[in-house]
Amino acid sequence: MRIFLWIFLMIILLGCQNKIEQEKGPKFMKEKPILNPDHYNVGFLIMDGVFNTELIAPYDIFQHTVFREGIKAMNTFTVANTLSPIRTFEGLYILPDYDYTNETVPHIDILVVPSAEHHLDSDLENEQMISWVKKTGEAATYVTSHCDGAFVLAKAGLLENVASTTFPSDINKYKEMFPRLDVKSEVLFVHDGKYITSAGGAKSFEAALYLTELLYGKEIAKSISGGLVIDWNLENVPHIKVN
Repeated sequence: MRIFLWIFLMIILLGCQNKIEQEKGPKFMKEKPILNPDHYNVGFLIMDGVFNTELIAPYDIFQHTVFREGIKAMNTFTVANTLSPIRTFEGLYILPDYDYTNETVPHIDILVVPSAEHHLDSDLENEQMISWVKKTGEAATYVTSHCDGAFVLAKAGLLENVASTTFPSDINKYKEMFPRLDVKSEVLFVHDGKYITSAGGAKSFEAALYLTELLYGKEIAKSISGGLVIDWNLENVPHIKVN
């Protein structure tokens, strides 16, 4: 009799456990974004410790292109080394759209590398991530970084023959770690070839608006900046365009 009671209790416990797991599962499930084949694919590399502003500023600018008519707008999506929630430096949780470690990521026309907490140390030791950035960046039409995201691009060897910049207080560290690079200071962003590197912070908006104006013209850039209540005039923004 005790054996049957024990088996009965085990069945109940296993059933409860399965129910709990089923209830937990959907909370961390996310449908893949619908990508318009006629749009640019813009992939944002995110990881634990990514900074809110360097991610959200360009994301807002680029995502708002879908509300403008007559242009080749942008599909925006996030890429990480997991599909589980990542936690930003400021504490927000984000569900990545794609996991570059175990699934095929759509071709990326514009790669965006926001800054993250450990872009000056442990992240640069992540060989799989650096390799993915190198491969994706080489195939992309444009590659942009914000704040210390430039360290990742530099580590991947993408900035060897171009001018670049990074977060103002990390300029000296940047020069020290990558002495062969042509590093610019006292500017908000640098455009050289297909690479646009920015000082980051709130100025990430300006760097993203610059690329928007480059692709779509002044009127579209001013329309998007106006929708976000940003006073945009490229002539008033300290920047360097090399090529």
